[in-house]
Amino acid sequence: MTAYRSRRTNTEMEAIRDSIVAVAREDQPVTVRQVFYRLVSEGVIDKTENEYKSTVIRLIGELRLSGDLPWPWIADNTRWVRKPRTFRGVEDALTQTAELYRRRLWDDLDTYVEVWLEKEALAGVLVYVTDEWDVPLMVTRGYPSLTFLHTAGESFPTDRRTVVYYFGDHDPSGVDIARNTEARLREFASDDADIEFHRLAVTAEQIVEWALPTRPTKRTDTRARDWIGGSVEVDAIPPRILRDMCNNAIVGHFDIDRLRVTLEAEQSERDILIAMRQFAGEV
Repeated sequence: MTAYRSRRTNTEMEAIRDSIVAVAREDQPVTVRQVFYRLVSEGVIDKTENEYKSTVIRLIGELRLSGDLPWPWIADNTRWVRKPRTFRGVEDALTQTAELYRRRLWDDLDTYVEVWLEKEALAGVLVYVTDEWDVPLMVTRGYPSLTFLHTAGESFPTDRRTVVYYFGDHDPSGVDIARNTEARLREFASDDADIEFHRLAVTAEQIVEWALPTRPTKRTDTRARDWIGGSVEVDAIPPRILRDMCNNAIVGHFDIDRLRVTLEAEQSERDILIAMRQFAGEV
């Protein structure tokens, strides 16, 4: 006989809403899936797909529409718009250019860095780090296409080392996606390219150390035959930890003194653009 959860009281539902807001406030920006895993880890809800869809997704939608959960706190990079950049005039163009102007941070370094991510929904979590440090964020969306891998591999420099940091699920397909990605990138890169590939998450050690919540491994996956244990999604790692891991990996490649000089030059050049904008406004 199937056991059913009794209907939650209004007090219990309000407690879940409060937990959702608290998690999002602490980890912002955070994906819906990451909120789910935090609530599971804290014992607020059960670890079921029904709780994810009928409780977490539904309540997050209600909270955002009511204004109790600020929209920017929830990340969603799965939908985007293509639109050309246009301007009202020269002064407007210079204003926007001055605001957006940034110097390349890696031109004088002996390393080129990319961050690769299996889940598109998590791009909104890591992009704040990769954007700050002028690092490409490459989203595979499961198995990446050969075209994507070929273009990426061909772009790897030959005059310095390339370091790839990878974030993906710990399950039969997730592990194989990382293996396939690394193999294809090496295949398509120049023979003179020096490539390092590091899987930052999820690892077996992290699952144990951080007591990450698991999910049943899909036995319909043809790669699951020899898989031992459960599976862990990269979403199960709190976003602040993912961002710290990404940030620490990238920052380790910088020489602080050289970086300071580059940023000072960037500000000086931005000031020139601001002066040009003021001149254009007077003409």
